[in-house]
Amino acid sequence: MADVLRFGVDVGGSGVKGAPVDCDTGEFAGERQRFVTPQPSTPDAVTDIVVELLDRFDWKGPVGVAFPAVVRAGVVLTAANIDQSWIGVNVEELFAKRRGVAFRVLNDADAAGLAEVRFGAARDVDGVVLVVTLGTGIGSALFNDGVLVPNTELGHIEIGGQDAEIKAAARQRELGEVSWSRWTKRVDRYLHTLEDLLWPDLIVVGGGISKNWDRFGPDLTTRTKVVPAALRNSAGIVGAAVASP
Repeated sequence: MADVLRFGVDVGGSGVKGAPVDCDTGEFAGERQRFVTPQPSTPDAVTDIVVELLDRFDWKGPVGVAFPAVVRAGVVLTAANIDQSWIGVNVEELFAKRRGVAFRVLNDADAAGLAEVRFGAARDVDGVVLVVTLGTGIGSALFNDGVLVPNTELGHIEIGGQDAEIKAAARQRELGEVSWSRWTKRVDRYLHTLEDLLWPDLIVVGGGISKNWDRFGPDLTTRTKVVPAALRNSAGIVGAAVASP
């Protein structure tokens, strides 16, 4: 059992969550723990929370972290739902220095996608798979034969002169009091745009909104098969664990 155990952390704008994961099954090997994301969510403050989370489990091994940013070679390049002071920080080195173990940090949507490809709705699917997470914004993860193309940021494709996430993110439906039918048409237009560019073999829709699949999924009209994510809120932790060094 120990050989397949990895630890995954999911850093979000409102919460920092983590658990050990059995990477043979994709299931948590301990009860998930959650801390409130500190405000401001500076590098030192978030690092303190990550260390405290690992202390809860007395975890001494390597760690994978899903992070709300473009992360390339360990360096944070954007800051969507995290403090702007993160930009330019080597987050892997920062965490490793504080904890004394190896870290791999990746974009949160990429982590969720890894979980869906390994254990969820895209398991054993060949060809091009697009995982889209609809939440506060829109995240994306793109795979070809199971290999991740990192940091795609397809939520920022312009449709009608605006970032797609301004119209199609799940939060826009909630904040703008947009009806399900109107919001579904926006999501449909967004997915049509992506499939015209990428010609995927499968689209997986994740994020918390996926639990309401029956409210919008049947009305999507893409030629590509679209399915709801299977792992939902556990996907970030599981995918981060899979990616751990």
